[in-house]
Amino acid sequence: MQFEKEEACRVLKRQPEAEKLRTDTNADMSEDLFEGEKGEDAGDPSVAYGDTTSGSSPKTSLVDKLYIVLISLHGLVRGENMELGRDSDTGGQVKYVVELAKALSSSPGVYRVDLLTRQILAPNFDRNYGEPTEMLVSTGFKNSKQEKGDNSGAYIIRIPFGPKDKYLAKEHLWPFIQEFVDGALGHIVRMSKTIGEEIGCVHPVWPAVIHGHYASAGIAAALLSGSLNIPMAFTGHFLGKDKLEGLLKQGRQSREQINTAYKIMCRIEAEELSLDASEIVIASTRQEIEEQWNLYDGFEVILARKLRARVKRGANCYGRYMPRMVIIPPGVEFGHTIHDFDMDGEEENPCPASEDPPIWSQIMRFFTNPRKPMILAVARPYPEKNITTLVKAFGECRPLRELANLTLIMGNREAISKMHNMSAAVLTSVLTLIDEYDLYGQVAYPKHHKHSEVPDIYRLAARTKGAFVNVAYFEQFGVTLIEAAMNGLPIIATKNGAPVEINQVLNNGLLVDPHDQNAIADALYKLLSDKQLWSRCRENGQKNIHQFSWPEHCKNYLSRILTLGPRSPAIGGKQEQSKAPLSGRKHIIAISVDSVNKEDLAQIIRNTIEITRTEKLADSTGFVLSTSLTISEICSLLVSAGMLPTEFDAFICNSGSNIYYPSYFGDMPSSSQVIPAIDQNHQSHIEYRWGGEGLRKVVNPNHLLPPLKELKKLMRIQSLRCNALYNHSATRLSVIPIHASRSQALRFLCIRWGIELPNVAVLVGESGDSDYEELLGGLHRTVILKGEFNIPANRIHTVRRYPLQDVVALDSSNIISVEGYSTDDLKSALQQMTQ
Repeated sequence: MQFEKEEACRVLKRQPEAEKLRTDTNADMSEDLFEGEKGEDAGDPSVAYGDTTSGSSPKTSLVDKLYIVLISLHGLVRGENMELGRDSDTGGQVKYVVELAKALSSSPGVYRVDLLTRQILAPNFDRNYGEPTEMLVSTGFKNSKQEKGDNSGAYIIRIPFGPKDKYLAKEHLWPFIQEFVDGALGHIVRMSKTIGEEIGCVHPVWPAVIHGHYASAGIAAALLSGSLNIPMAFTGHFLGKDKLEGLLKQGRQSREQINTAYKIMCRIEAEELSLDASEIVIASTRQEIEEQWNLYDGFEVILARKLRARVKRGANCYGRYMPRMVIIPPGVEFGHTIHDFDMDGEEENPCPASEDPPIWSQIMRFFTNPRKPMILAVARPYPEKNITTLVKAFGECRPLRELANLTLIMGNREAISKMHNMSAAVLTSVLTLIDEYDLYGQVAYPKHHKHSEVPDIYRLAARTKGAFVNVAYFEQFGVTLIEAAMNGLPIIATKNGAPVEINQVLNNGLLVDPHDQNAIADALYKLLSDKQLWSRCRENGQKNIHQFSWPEHCKNYLSRILTLGPRSPAIGGKQEQSKAPLSGRKHIIAISVDSVNKEDLAQIIRNTIEITRTEKLADSTGFVLSTSLTISEICSLLVSAGMLPTEFDAFICNSGSNIYYPSYFGDMPSSSQVIPAIDQNHQSHIEYRWGGEGLRKVVNPNHLLPPLKELKKLMRIQSLRCNALYNHSATRLSVIPIHASRSQALRFLCIRWGIELPNVAVLVGESGDSDYEELLGGLHRTVILKGEFNIPANRIHTVRRYPLQDVVALDSSNIISVEGYSTDDLKSALQQMTQ
């Protein structure tokens, strides 16, 4: 508790320092700006932080056969009959990524799109979610020049990670992200080679971009991007800092309670890392950039504007970098757009009742007078969706009740008692209000609907000359508003968030304060009672809706992706300076024990090598020493312990920023001079956009160094994209390229030399350097060496934004703990690891 108080005081003291640092950084970037950069050009979005949706068509003649990888990890993802609203994780994002994959695969120049998600084999879930691969039926665009046979199509690829027989909410996926990354790496490497063979290319066709959706997929995309040296894009969907601030303002939960429920600090750190690693961030609106992303340490509008201007004219940015923010609103499918209304909203050829969609009768059975205009809300029963305020507005306004009916589509449910506590509470409140205001016969709240029936629900509301309403406290984007307009339905929407910009384009409704139920009721009454206003809003919506089409989205998306250019991955190249012994190994034992002194480390190495030789595994097993030490320090350690560096196949040095292979010259190893050979491919691989020159201003060795999370914040504020960590019991600070780490270096080695990650065993201590947690997750096996020989962790590098158990599954079958490090202690564990 005393330590927490000290930390709180330290953070308060550092806040003014952080603000001063941001101000100083902006000042540094202003020293030699052109006048145009300081003046009018600073407001130009293309100078400020990226482009809006005014991009030109991609140059498909120069780049064809694109391979694009999308990632969306949570929820229930399938191509048809999506179970939207089944739970809190299966909503608009799931629909968005599936439709994006379909639309991109229909775009000129795109050969294949893979949407990577989680394989789910849990009971009570459709077996489709367990299928490793699902081909998506592509959306056909009228003006598409894509010829049949020109592309391979779009696919959902389900990667197994986490408990095989259990469905996990997004808050519980964090410990298994590295396991997903390892599985996804295998798929991407195989698929890149396959595509190369299919199109007759000599080399693998690597993805043009790896695009993460939501924070968990963002950190996965960052790791994949770093492992394969492929550009990354990111879409946040709903940002953690914005959610945290909103929840704190509600005052219902403390910060600790919020973090326990939502793992919000994991989410925020993942979003910060996504900013560090991304080249492009896709935003839906300007508001998302200026008010939401601007909350993050790694993004600031003014500095982004200045850096962007300097890049455009080739000026020095002193190692600073900021991802390009691009505004591309989501698209919608136009296959269900209705055209059977005349200008007054009457159907020219109304269908007989027997041909009405079945969902119509399911809704109409609630109403005493089904001919009234229908107010439609489509939202999951969450407090932030503000459904109870809508019901109050309707219930307390008698003129509105007399004029209209209210339909609430609140997902699918079997029984309220089986729902999530939060959803059950909202739904119970809604039913209580219906009873309190005696709204029976005026409010519909069906229990079930299919995804394919949603357009029919919009159409029913339009047929009754009703309105769509979204009065969420804040709306990140609101695809339902676009869908409503597409189906001829005017809108009443919250004035907080993206609806403001949507309505500027569509001009098809009214905006309201979601906290003001009287304003909500007045706006609904005005729209529904004024027939000319209703018709004008409907006409405007359908006239302007094309600006939110998927073809328009894909055109703008691809024009940005094609600006990135390939980084030419070095994976698979030849190493001319060494014998590359790893290429002949089946297993790898990586010794990554940081929490012991040098004498104990030397003995752990001896015992591990001895066991392997005893078990006759020497020819098939390779050894890697993974450490924060330099190569010279490693060689000195081994020589002083009476061992040769050639006992190892590779050294991961400097916390993952260098890889060396031992080699020697001479007739006999005993008389040879060992000259370690650096992996040049790895060096060029990780040094992409390395801003080392800017770090000298930030990291002053004469200053008292702050806790790790504070140090990362200071660097991000200055747009210095790097990986900072403490090692040697927090007596040494390493600042290395953003894509450099020991876990990433191990992935590099395995991919490069064709070793399966499940055949890797990593030895760690009970604690370690501040990258310790990254060594525990993934498809490799981990042996934790426990005992009093472990040096207690220094608090300066154990202070995380979140508990270790939030990001590491310590009960995983891939993790084994042993007491001590004697040969007997290690023997049984390593036998299990290498079977």
